[in-house]
Amino acid sequence: MDHHATTPLDPRVLAVMMPFLQDHFANPSSQHPAGQAIAAKIELARDQVAQVLNAEPRDILFTSGATESINLGLLGAARHDREKGHHIITTETEHPAVLDCCAQLEQEGFAITRLPVNTHGQLDLEQLQSAIRDETILVSVMYANHEIGTIQDIAAIGAITRQRKITLLCDATQAATTEPLDVQALNVDLLALSGHKLYGPKGVGLLYLRRKKPRIRLQPMTFGGGQEQGLRSGTLNAPGILGLAEACRIAHAERDTTHRLLRGLHDRLQTQLRQIAPDCLFNGHPSNKIPGNLSVSFPGVDGKQLLDQLPGIALSMGSACTSALPQPSTVLRAIGLSTDLARGTLRFGLGRGNTPAEIDRVCERIQETLSA
Repeated sequence: MDHHATTPLDPRVLAVMMPFLQDHFANPSSQHPAGQAIAAKIELARDQVAQVLNAEPRDILFTSGATESINLGLLGAARHDREKGHHIITTETEHPAVLDCCAQLEQEGFAITRLPVNTHGQLDLEQLQSAIRDETILVSVMYANHEIGTIQDIAAIGAITRQRKITLLCDATQAATTEPLDVQALNVDLLALSGHKLYGPKGVGLLYLRRKKPRIRLQPMTFGGGQEQGLRSGTLNAPGILGLAEACRIAHAERDTTHRLLRGLHDRLQTQLRQIAPDCLFNGHPSNKIPGNLSVSFPGVDGKQLLDQLPGIALSMGSACTSALPQPSTVLRAIGLSTDLARGTLRFGLGRGNTPAEIDRVCERIQETLSA
């Protein structure tokens, strides 16, 4: 029940990876035939990912995951364009990878505007327009929220930034399996994805980098071998990259099927939770959200204690990246929840492998626990 934190590796993805974990292990940077054969496979994977994103192969940079992609895109673009301006806009509900990068840039002298969201977690486009200054060089807004599932109107945001000649970075990690990822239609200049959030391997991700109309330039953050167009040095993770490409292919091909499956599971879960706890609150937009997400607040309930009484069920109170922090979720506070409600909130992240029977069993356990 926690697929927002990570997803299981699809057996079809593993099948693609296995030969390159065992027999075909050459370094793709090597000039001998074995190395060059691996390099050729990586370029085929780059082509495959580019087709999914409606991008050019040269626009795809392989990284270790979405966190690195966000760091490379956000820090790299801001530092490269500093002579053009020093102002960056984001929202209060972004992933810590974005918020922490913005905090770092703030220490370097950049001005950061963190826009509020409404009670559904949506950004007001008029507020975005008003926040833009002459010195604004970058806007960073996520596609779908990692805690409450709300989808932002990225295409409309991109239309604004394109008109003002401002770079738009989009963290699309949670949207990868159920929402369209056409970078042209979305009007994005930078887009981050992570393999392990779309039934691919951990330790690999990608950054889409627009190379024309307009051309976005980055300052590198790692140095050493000149791989990935000199922007991300280091031996390429060939098995991971090939697995990521296959995971992207499957997600694209099965997107509509996955959407319908998760919507059905979501509605079943929501109906039962309403019956168990009529006073519970569901967070995020009621319809404009990724279908596998259900964030529910139980008034008067300590979420941590509830989780402790549900052994064997993988659930969370929010983002896995912030689960060790004692303070309540910044996302839930940003949409207006009190501290007590935020601490009584559980996040369900449904996935392709979940079944209606599992939904029923989990709801039975929750009912038993709340009634005890």
